[in-house]
Amino acid sequence: MRPLPKNPNEITVDWLTKVLQQKGTISSSGAVTEVKRKSIGEGVGMMSGVEILELKYSHDVSDAPSSLVIKYPTDNEANREIANQFNVYKREVRSFQEIVPQNPAASPEVYLADIEGDSDFIILLEDLSDYRLGDQVIGATLEESQLALQEVAKQHATFWGKVSSDEFEWMPRFSNSWNATSMFEGALASWEAGIENFSDYIPQWIREIKDDFFSALPSLQAHLDIDPVTVVHGDFRLDNLFFGKEPHHHKVTYLDWQGPVRGKGIVDVAFLLSQSTQTEVRSAHDKELIHLYVNALENQGVKNYTFDQAWEDYRVGVLYQWCFVALVTGSLDPSNERGKAWMTEMVKRNVLAIKELNCLELL
Repeated sequence: MRPLPKNPNEITVDWLTKVLQQKGTISSSGAVTEVKRKSIGEGVGMMSGVEILELKYSHDVSDAPSSLVIKYPTDNEANREIANQFNVYKREVRSFQEIVPQNPAASPEVYLADIEGDSDFIILLEDLSDYRLGDQVIGATLEESQLALQEVAKQHATFWGKVSSDEFEWMPRFSNSWNATSMFEGALASWEAGIENFSDYIPQWIREIKDDFFSALPSLQAHLDIDPVTVVHGDFRLDNLFFGKEPHHHKVTYLDWQGPVRGKGIVDVAFLLSQSTQTEVRSAHDKELIHLYVNALENQGVKNYTFDQAWEDYRVGVLYQWCFVALVTGSLDPSNERGKAWMTEMVKRNVLAIKELNCLELL
């Protein structure tokens, strides 16, 4: 509903009324009469602000949501610059407009997803406060990892081998694209700062692979972009996962579509297991979890993708994820202790995954 508010301070009852009327959530005679903003918490979003809007309505409105979640651009200039570099706001809006409606994986109800220019966006979503939000600092348990992989497999299977048409041109490929170049250049520029920021957790052998890593990075990206490709969520980490607590809830749902790409679905799997899953769980169960993912794909109709293929792709994906680690730790400003804490756990888990899976032999 344009013009869009530039920030939550500009959200009015009149604007919300028009949005919900257009969505069909309330009738043309109904109205939002009061809106209150409520903070969700520190360190949850890095490139966007996220709040809850508590709503009251006129007496003729029934069965309308008492609250919504609103996403809007971050006011942290350093993080917003990174967001604009990777076009994340446009990608998220288009994902909610075009990908989520086709995706059988559980997603929150979308009431509005719109953008003006490059970065003035508003997304209004179903409030999932009665779900349990994953905590990347604590890390994913075996059950949480299983649920997440079974759910994202539905998404991967739905778009498997079907994303080459012009309707997906807005979504970059994993390699040979502006996004791949930006990942390479961003990680390279951020490498030293990331090591300095998290020096207590980055061993010497990681520091020594810089030249070899960046020499191999285009090949790693190309490997993870071999057809058939699918829609990769791109930020499939525990802080973006919500777990149902009630019988009527989905078992798990996820959001934060700021980084979708076209590539091998195993990228999401490697991202989750190497950076969000508790290390002892990943170490003891990763083969079991990869089998689970492959079987889930097969149950959704994907053929000719074997465990051996998935396992090799997984190891490549785990090594590649250090590109993300370098970029995030050296360029994003966590601004609070919670943000620093999940980055720390991400670093520690990815280091051990690379070591235990012998990923350096892939360089």
